[in-house]
Amino acid sequence: MKTLQFREAIAEAMSEEMRKDESIYLMGEEVAEYNGAYKASKGMLDEFGPKRVIDTPISELGFAGIGVGSTMTGNRPIIEFMTFNFALVGIDQIINNAAKIRQMSGGQFPCPIVFRGPTASAGQLAATHSQAFESWYANCPGLKVVVPSNPADAKGLLKAAIRDDDPVIFMESEQMYGDKGEVPEGDYTIPLGVADVRREGNDVTIVSFGKIIKEADKAADELAKDGISCEIIDLRTVKPLDYEAVLKSVKKTNRLVILEEAWPFGNVATEITYHVQAHAFDYLDAPIVKINTADTPAPYSPVLLEEWLPNATDVVNAIKKVLYK
Repeated sequence: MKTLQFREAIAEAMSEEMRKDESIYLMGEEVAEYNGAYKASKGMLDEFGPKRVIDTPISELGFAGIGVGSTMTGNRPIIEFMTFNFALVGIDQIINNAAKIRQMSGGQFPCPIVFRGPTASAGQLAATHSQAFESWYANCPGLKVVVPSNPADAKGLLKAAIRDDDPVIFMESEQMYGDKGEVPEGDYTIPLGVADVRREGNDVTIVSFGKIIKEADKAADELAKDGISCEIIDLRTVKPLDYEAVLKSVKKTNRLVILEEAWPFGNVATEITYHVQAHAFDYLDAPIVKINTADTPAPYSPVLLEEWLPNATDVVNAIKKVLYK
């Protein structure tokens, strides 16, 4: 094992795959000369040159479309958005083209493309820069959606995403790029669609993903002092979703809390709630509780932002609720 920052794990995954396959290239704003807006492509221009690490104008619609089109000529692009908030400008290319090429061509054109960049809030960046669109993209057939929570997962999942023949939405966090963690030496991948039992427990299941799962960790540590044993499931991949891992855990603990940094209406937590009540209703000893952001745009005020965003205290209170404590 070695210790890497999250950004270093991302850069290492891309570089290792690009060394093996010349059809892979990286395109986006500031990915080349500036080494990436978050330094997640540091050194890649020097190694691979300007034909494979390509700076673009501020035109997400344009370079997303170029990426999608290039898959039809045998390329495997990685398209970086400075934030997925800006991906809305290019969402037509993602939803109406990338997700549908394989079906609409009768299987003649797979679309091996990765769209990657930060998702959700990153401090005081206000309403238009703090949105989580995981459930939006997961709602579209043809797309896979990945949201890693640590450097080791980030590297293994990104390498799997780059090798995948379908379009993958790979969502990171600005607040995690500096996080450090142990990463396996050598070549490895983590299969898409397989959740991780981050922490084993017996009293309640917590399901989460991405950076907000850190609040679940804090809550579990706090509750352990009172003898409450939490099992934490890190989804890692939102689409395809590992329903079996969730069901297996709920059948053991009989209680479920879902923590997601997203607006409360029609999100990933809603889908999991439906699936669990449909397939494990008789195992539940309490109603499922889901924890989301407030149903408003993200505020700029730090005081309001703290109230808007779920935290460990919210998780502790939810767990006590399902335990009737």
